Amino acid sequence: MIYPLLWMLGSSFNQENQIFRDNFFIPSMPTLANYVEGWAGLSGIGFDRFFLNSFFIVAMSIIGNLISCSMAAYAFARLNFRLRRFLFAVMLVTLMLPFHVTVIPQYILFHKLGWINTYWPLIVPKFLGVEGFFIFLMIQFMRGIPKELDEAARVDGCGPVRMYFFVILPMTVPALVTTTIFTFIWTWNDYFSQLLYISSTNLYTVALALRQFVDVTGQSSWGPLFAMATLSLVPLFIIFIFFQKYLIEGITAGSVKG
Repeated sequence: MIYPLLWMLGSSFNQENQIFRDNFFIPSMPTLANYVEGWAGLSGIGFDRFFLNSFFIVAMSIIGNLISCSMAAYAFARLNFRLRRFLFAVMLVTLMLPFHVTVIPQYILFHKLGWINTYWPLIVPKFLGVEGFFIFLMIQFMRGIPKELDEAARVDGCGPVRMYFFVILPMTVPALVTTTIFTFIWTWNDYFSQLLYISSTNLYTVALALRQFVDVTGQSSWGPLFAMATLSLVPLFIIFIFFQKYLIEGITAGSVKG
């Protein structure tokens, strides 16, 4: 499983005419030219711009998911209101809908709003609680928080809003971190949605920029492609290594009931 990654890493340091001649992942003729050429970017736009674009979309998506999904989960898990069970069932149904079912209606909506070739279609929905998986994850975690804390907070004069900020959120950190990690990974690796809504080169993310190194009608720049693909994996590895403890804790939350 790890061999393709090692081969890509080795190929990123190999001369382009040697990439597909070497079966072993250690380059026979090491060079940094691929990284220099790849970082120079496309159409006069450096690859640092594409990284900044991706980080911006990822950061806004994380903020949106943390705010909207935690509020929706708090309402379902701790508040009593009319049609709660029905709305919860509707939310679960959205988890079963394939992404491609909603692509055309969403595109028509965003086109009428004039949001095509902007980041709005990729960011705004995150602030509207559209990620049912994260809502369900947080609901399961919040249900494991003792109800006695709510009663104690009410005695001290806390309403639903203060209880959400000062009681529930601090105890939901593992689920919030898990949401952050998955949002980062899924948004960073997202290619289809970004390809659908972004067409200007200066707005390209890393995923879209990498695709431009491969030309089906002409010569492909495999060396720079592997070099920039290797760099694009670095943030993912860093996030996972430093937050894997919270990731495991957040995923297993609610799976075992006492």
